[in-house]
Amino acid sequence: MTNYLEVKNLSKSFGKFQLHDITFTLPKGYIMGLVGPNGSGKTTTIKLILNMLKRDSGEIKIIGLDNISDEQKAKAELGVVFDTNYFSDDWQVTQIEKSISVFYPNWNSKRFAEILKKFHIPPMKKVKELSKGMQMKLMLACAFSYDAKLLILDEPTSGLDPVSRDELLQILSEYIEDGEHSVLFSTHISSDLERVADYITYISYGNLFFTGSKDEFLDNFRIVKGGTDELSPALNKKAVGIRIFPTGFEALIKKEDVNAFSPLTIEPAAIDEIIVFSSKEGEDHE
Repeated sequence: MTNYLEVKNLSKSFGKFQLHDITFTLPKGYIMGLVGPNGSGKTTTIKLILNMLKRDSGEIKIIGLDNISDEQKAKAELGVVFDTNYFSDDWQVTQIEKSISVFYPNWNSKRFAEILKKFHIPPMKKVKELSKGMQMKLMLACAFSYDAKLLILDEPTSGLDPVSRDELLQILSEYIEDGEHSVLFSTHISSDLERVADYITYISYGNLFFTGSKDEFLDNFRIVKGGTDELSPALNKKAVGIRIFPTGFEALIKKEDVNAFSPLTIEPAAIDEIIVFSSKEGEDHE
């Protein structure tokens, strides 16, 4: 299987915060969600991949190219969308094409016009006149127009209304349908992951908590429920995360520990439950 993104033993320190030994791979033709609490290191990881920050150690390869020694070639294969618009507010859409197409030998003006029409983006509108959802689509239209093989998006659905979020996720799903493109996107919205992610990489305050398929992520954990009198110190210790109420408790446990909690009520864990229960207090370092 060909990997479009390979991150190996990636580390970066900021004062008290440390991104420590992060390793994951994104295969060709798939979507990976990058998740974790605020301050966990998601945005830092993306900036390190894009060489916007200097890493302390580790390796990063984009389409088989080192992101530092082969930076120019690697970035020619990348499309990047941040949670805020990075074009000049006063530019018209047509001016954007003139400004950035010169940097991409594979730029296809016909393709750009087709995508603008498909996304209902008026070519003569100024960027500041577009909604946030339309600005996101515009950034994607640019990436699609030079056939970026790998899309990297930082919180792309944050602040979007439900209709715009649905449209954006549909666009990402269609983008990988040919098996020749991949997507890495950070998000704190679990429904995004449930809908489009094939793989999940979960970073918890600088440490890698999980990386693998979404199905494996869900299969690794269970939710257990019981009365307060049924929670022993030994069981409490086995819980990944726990909530205790006046009348009982809920806990996230690993699949291999299910027998220890029998005959208590055990249910499948949802993505948001895994993230919430496994998260700990931390400061925002992103």
